[in-house]
Amino acid sequence: MAPSIFAILALIVIGYTVGSVRIVNQGNQALVERLGRYHRKLRPGLNFIVPFLDTIVWEESIRERLLDVPPQSAITRDNVALDVDAVVYWKILDLERTYYEIEDIQAAIRELVITTLRSEIGKMPFEDTFSSRDELNQALLDQLDEATEPWGVKVTRVEVQSIDPPQAVLDSMQQQQAAELKRRATVLEAEGEQQASIKRAQGTVQSIQLLSQALKERPDAREILHFLIAQQYVEANQKLSESNNSKVLFMDPKFLSEGLIDLMNSPVGPENGENLPKPPPNPRPPKKR
Repeated sequence: MAPSIFAILALIVIGYTVGSVRIVNQGNQALVERLGRYHRKLRPGLNFIVPFLDTIVWEESIRERLLDVPPQSAITRDNVALDVDAVVYWKILDLERTYYEIEDIQAAIRELVITTLRSEIGKMPFEDTFSSRDELNQALLDQLDEATEPWGVKVTRVEVQSIDPPQAVLDSMQQQQAAELKRRATVLEAEGEQQASIKRAQGTVQSIQLLSQALKERPDAREILHFLIAQQYVEANQKLSESNNSKVLFMDPKFLSEGLIDLMNSPVGPENGENLPKPPPNPRPPKKR
């Protein structure tokens, strides 16, 4: 009899020992309830519980994890509909509060992200949703971290992955960008023509000044000037005659030479900031042929 009793007692001790041993993996924690009430938290490694009195109700990872939120519809402040998706990095800091304060922590975080994302998009105009993505991520992180703190959860990072407007809005954006590029090109071309005109005018003034200085000391300045004017006059008429839509204009070179002689004899120059002499009187009306 005695050996059988000892054998039974040995089996009971062995069964109790085996039933009381619990191993928790690294990176996990477990919650133990005793008679239906929270008792303690099991850490990674070898742990002992009281069989029939203690129950492990939840063992969960406390490592950082990823929650992918599918694309959600949102409306900007200027009433543009968008499809926005995001990813959230989060981890459990207090397993006890996560288990007892919220029913489904992942579903709760997902719904909170969707609500907060729509709220933040609704505060922004459409054009800022692309250029202010960092500010949007930070605003989402601040609000989610504050909202999940009572659940024992820490939101470490939020990233808005894509912002997809409707195709009609994309087409309008491309047209607007093309119009802006065309406007810039037109402005640059106009500025270039303006600078070129200024340079040509300055070159003409400098040429006249140099010609004036070279002819002032020559007694035959009038004859030389007449020859130069006649030469330019002939070349100009030749260029006009070569054009298919041109009209030949006849003008007396005497009026041009007299005007340049008056300009050369005038002591006033453009270098001292004063006005040039008045131009010669209008020539007689040109004859058309």
